[in-house]
Amino acid sequence: MQSRITAMFGRLRSEGRTALIPFVTAGDPSPDVTLPLMHRMVAAGADLIELGVPFSDPIADGPVIQRATERALHAGVRLRDVLDMVRAFRAEDSTTPVVLMGYLNPIEIMGAETFAAEAAAAGVDGALVVDVPPEEAAELAGLLRPQGLDLVYLLAPTSDAGRIARIGGVASGFVYYVAVKGVTGAGNLDIDAVAAKLAEIRARIPLPVGVGFGIKDGPSAARVARVADAVIVGSAIVQRVEDLMDQPARIPEAVADFLGELRAAIDGADTGGSGA
Repeated sequence: MQSRITAMFGRLRSEGRTALIPFVTAGDPSPDVTLPLMHRMVAAGADLIELGVPFSDPIADGPVIQRATERALHAGVRLRDVLDMVRAFRAEDSTTPVVLMGYLNPIEIMGAETFAAEAAAAGVDGALVVDVPPEEAAELAGLLRPQGLDLVYLLAPTSDAGRIARIGGVASGFVYYVAVKGVTGAGNLDIDAVAAKLAEIRARIPLPVGVGFGIKDGPSAARVARVADAVIVGSAIVQRVEDLMDQPARIPEAVADFLGELRAAIDGADTGGSGA
């Protein structure tokens, strides 16, 4: 059976369009915001949702997402709560893929086998586990794949041909290219360098390639859309959540307005990339 992720990328490829993938931290600034926010993001043009799992030591994340994680943890949100949010989302949306992004520790606490089974039952489509290198991924991949869950991987500007090939051996669904060096929210985009690296990745990995980090507005989203299969936006969204944390009822609409701008910019670009 074709996964939601594969089906989504296939549909957009046939339409000559680039995916829009927003990231938000589950439970930020409070658990009751996440579900309406997810639905509004889809209505505003999101094709896949990356849902951050709060963790106390988010080493790959910059200060904006670190603060979001701290707020969610303070609100008591843990991995099981995130799965409950996805389950509630699936009650109304059976088609939009959801990928959990986080770290290995919460999965180990739950038990990787239990996580795989419960995530699939909740309607999760994949996981991006930042601190599991491809050399150590066989066990986790072996538990996720029988449940129909994709294991998504990060690639960086510093990833050499050997690492790209190793990730190609374990990744599924899509791969996430980090367009700038450093943590989330850092740096400026060099679109020519991004395009060159995507060509190198596509020569070794037959999966769609999403590009994230450094995408802050419509023009930067449009530039990425011309070369990538997906535009991934995190810190710019999470900052808007933080700006309205004292007015949580306004968050879904404010984020939707921003995504609407990104969607229009992406669709107005020469979209579709040249990948899988």
